[in-house]
Amino acid sequence: MHKKKNSSRQPRGDKSRGRREETTGKVSMTREGYAFIIRDGIEDDVFIPASRMRGALHGDIVRVSIVTKKSGTRRKEGEITEIIERTKRPFIGILQIVGEEAWVICENKFMPHDIRILKGGYSSDQHGKKVAVMVDEWPRSSDEPIGHIIDVLGVPGENNTEMHAILTEYGLPFKFDPSVEKEADKIDDRIDQKEIKARKDFRGVTTFTIDPADAKDFDDALSIRKLPEGNWEVGVHIADVTHYVRPGSLVDKEALERATSVYLVDRTVPMLPEKLSNKLCSLRPNEEKLCFSAVFEITEKGKVANRWFGRTIIESDYRFSYEEAQQIIETKTGPLKDEMLKLHSLAYLLREERFRSGAISFERPEMKVEVDSNGKPVRVYQKISMDSNWLIEEFMLLANREVAYFIGAKGKQAKTFVYRIHEEPNMEKITLFRTFVKHFGYEMSPTKNARELSSELNKLLTSVKEKPEAGAIEIMALRSMARARYSTDNMGHYGLAFDYYTHFTSPIRRYPDMMVHRLLALYLDKGKSQDKQYFEERCKYSSEREQLATDAERASIKYKMVEFMQDKVGMTFGGSISGITEWGMFVEIDETKVEGLVALRDIKEDYLQFMEESMSLYAKRSGKRFILGDAVKIKVEKANLEQKQLDFSLVWESDASNADSKIVIKGKSSQSKPSKLTKSPRQKKQK
Repeated sequence: MHKKKNSSRQPRGDKSRGRREETTGKVSMTREGYAFIIRDGIEDDVFIPASRMRGALHGDIVRVSIVTKKSGTRRKEGEITEIIERTKRPFIGILQIVGEEAWVICENKFMPHDIRILKGGYSSDQHGKKVAVMVDEWPRSSDEPIGHIIDVLGVPGENNTEMHAILTEYGLPFKFDPSVEKEADKIDDRIDQKEIKARKDFRGVTTFTIDPADAKDFDDALSIRKLPEGNWEVGVHIADVTHYVRPGSLVDKEALERATSVYLVDRTVPMLPEKLSNKLCSLRPNEEKLCFSAVFEITEKGKVANRWFGRTIIESDYRFSYEEAQQIIETKTGPLKDEMLKLHSLAYLLREERFRSGAISFERPEMKVEVDSNGKPVRVYQKISMDSNWLIEEFMLLANREVAYFIGAKGKQAKTFVYRIHEEPNMEKITLFRTFVKHFGYEMSPTKNARELSSELNKLLTSVKEKPEAGAIEIMALRSMARARYSTDNMGHYGLAFDYYTHFTSPIRRYPDMMVHRLLALYLDKGKSQDKQYFEERCKYSSEREQLATDAERASIKYKMVEFMQDKVGMTFGGSISGITEWGMFVEIDETKVEGLVALRDIKEDYLQFMEESMSLYAKRSGKRFILGDAVKIKVEKANLEQKQLDFSLVWESDASNADSKIVIKGKSSQSKPSKLTKSPRQKKQK
């Protein structure tokens, strides 16, 4: 069971080395045992060889001494000198019991070590089950960490087991404590006359929702009516979650802890209990519902002439799916067609103005996996954005922007608020991006400011549409952007070209929206500004939870894509190079965008050198250069579900009709060593 002898233990201080640069950060572990230290606010990470890990694990906060400084493309290299804080996230693996001993065999890329479970910490019926385990200690005398099982997830390979494993691995709960559900169930769903009188009444105004066909929670609705002077009143009505969820309640504490709903490939893990998300706060048709609304007077030219924010009561007239709304837009027939078509025309004007102002148009295809009732993937397809999607999007963006402007436009006198910010891109990254696109023959004009840059980016993205390199260029453009986050400091939203922006429109699924509702309600009632540090801490936490939820969603899609390809091993597909690194190239199948890895170590016919500046691979013997977007063929060899990885290999074939060689990707596992489960724990220990 033991790995090779390792000095990986809690380090001791060493004052004999003289003064070295020190830094702190979070460990990002690899399956090979080495790691990178990710530091807040610092772009460059620090490489840590396996021999200098000193017992640190993925997710630990550590102190690092820099051994080798950055040189050219080579990263800084360091050694861990202190484990400041152990990760609070569990590791996932399969429990193996041999005689009186037990280990959890971790198969994911973040944990290269097996974890010993002490006697009494397991039962015989758990053998072979997938479990979640927390590491307790790593004694200096031991070659492996010691931990305890916190949850038995089930039989490996079963759909619920694997989805729960993904959620657990990212520290995301998938069930509510009974006390939270009990409190939610006790919330009174009756609306008394006193509450109605305290609100603006929109029950007589044409109102409807547009959502995915399979949606269960409808947290936003639109109303529209023509005003006497000829302008249009458009109401953006958002479920009044904070009317029901009081600060400090069990439900509120749980919502803060989760911070967001999680959308896996086959399920939604809600932030709020079902009584709230699917019943009380779901704006179902022909039911009176309490809302927090942003109501706008909009001219025929799409200009906002006036706005009002406050608490309302509505009664939705109709529930449309996006497909139904799209059919009305295209055919100009159907229920509420006049209202739908007018909202569509106004949304079009808002969208045009947004892009004129410098919003960036990223339109990378979004792939979805369709699963059957047992969770088995049956189809991978591209989600198509329709005009009906844009209709809803534009009015949600309008509400979010106007709410933020209402609070933030007072400048230094503005009260504490929660903003959704997207900072201007780092110019060093943009310079690298300019160099990158030059290799495809594209030249970006010099720019003096961020707005000119967004215009150049849009021109570039438009010019590469439908071309082989389009996907690669859009990915690199996205990587050159900052990540959107929550903050009490307004910095605008660069990607949307808004000076003020927040998240007001989804309190059912995002805790920051609940904070926005509470602050807005307080300030509308002339309340005092709230403690900035209190809300800043919650902004930072919510941003972190949002990223975890996104990572979990991607992991679930990747898992299902690999599962989808299991019965296609040996089949050949057309594809293109979607990623290039120093260890291999990624190839994306054209039809499904399913991605697999070609490991450079498996290529015997040539020596491929990684060219970082151009993000390409140069074949030294043949002189061929491989760049992002190159068309290739793939033959699927291995679908590794545990690591969520597809393996391809590269085979050179002569093409008599062409002087150049062409590439065929032939299936071959990129695994250089057998799975850890090919040997029993006892055999491994005796090795």
